Amino acid sequence: METPGIFWGVIGWMIAWGIAGSLLLRQRYFARDLDTTNAGFVGAMAGAALGPVALIALWARTPQLTGRIIVGVTLLAVVLIAAAFAFADPQNNCVSNGEFVASQITNGLIIGIIYGFMALGLTLIFSILGVVSFAHGEFYMIGGMLVYYLTAVWLPGLNPLAAVVAACAIAMLIGATFERLMLTPMYHGRVDRPVEYGILATFGLAFTLQYLVQALHGASPVKAQRFIDFPRWEWPAEAAAPLVQTRRGSIEFFDLVTISNPRFVAAVTCILVLLALLFFLHRTWQGRALRAVAQDREAAAIAGIDPDKMNMLAFALGGMIAALAGALLVQAFSWLPQVGAIPAMRSFVIVVLGGLGSLPGAFIGGILVGLVEAAGTGCIPNAQKAASYIPAYGMIVLTLTLLLRPTGLFGRRFAGGAHGQF
Repeated sequence: METPGIFWGVIGWMIAWGIAGSLLLRQRYFARDLDTTNAGFVGAMAGAALGPVALIALWARTPQLTGRIIVGVTLLAVVLIAAAFAFADPQNNCVSNGEFVASQITNGLIIGIIYGFMALGLTLIFSILGVVSFAHGEFYMIGGMLVYYLTAVWLPGLNPLAAVVAACAIAMLIGATFERLMLTPMYHGRVDRPVEYGILATFGLAFTLQYLVQALHGASPVKAQRFIDFPRWEWPAEAAAPLVQTRRGSIEFFDLVTISNPRFVAAVTCILVLLALLFFLHRTWQGRALRAVAQDREAAAIAGIDPDKMNMLAFALGGMIAALAGALLVQAFSWLPQVGAIPAMRSFVIVVLGGLGSLPGAFIGGILVGLVEAAGTGCIPNAQKAASYIPAYGMIVLTLTLLLRPTGLFGRRFAGGAHGQF
């Protein structure tokens, strides 16, 4: 049996019927003057799962696509696609090796949490300012570079936590200064084409930060020392195969899943900061003011909120979030002035997947992208090639999202000048 041939044949069958289902069902709903918002997505899932059988049934009945139908068709598609994958390649590690699957899922969740956290900053900026910041990756790079220089060059022996806090504070200052000097004119009638101006201004900031760092630092990669060394311990101590054991470089659960120390620390920190951000947005006056401006700038101004100050705060917070992600990951990856390019690309994909202006969508979208990358890396038959395709998985997710559900998972059509709603 030629397993790769069967594998790619099944994948091709699913893709063909998924595309056909998306196009045909959308046209059918449009012809019958029905809501087409979810028709393409449902048609793609049904076509990929059951081929022409499901499409004929949906074509004939054209039911109202409620949330229950959308979730049901999606789950059915996932289950049947997984079953078809297992049949097509029964020797694949994702089918035959439970430990490998557990490890891939866990590490996909860990890196997905970090992806989602970084995308929160981009979503926050867009929600308030209505501008997509193309300098987001450079804030990520700046955060990592500052932590490296603070702990290894300028102040050797400095507590990593103090270095991370300092990096975030500097990133906030850069973001607030840039927004006040370069983006504020957009909201006072001094710029004829504000959308294009915002794009060019953030592009200019990105180039300035990247090449300034390259001029000062050079092109040699750097990497910070691990922030925390896990103590060596096992629990329970008397068990032959411990349930949980830690080493200096990783933590291992049930003798199955190993997570690197830097990624584990970064993911836990991201969750804690996310909870603090939610508390800030929902329990403080400044957070409520940000949410009010995101929903309706004019109404917020009438209520006594200064939209300009909220713009500055939002851009500063967005840059700080990206810098924090970089500050936490400089201990895991080699750092260069160009290191922000791929994380920025992932953030754009996640924001589109989750829905423009949706903070929950950004976080969930990040987890989904992390899982897709983990599945692509581990389940493609040729594992060596699969790892080199990691940047392409995000582009596949972006393309499918734009084709099947342009508003994203939690997005909505904006009205009344609002760019997002928390």
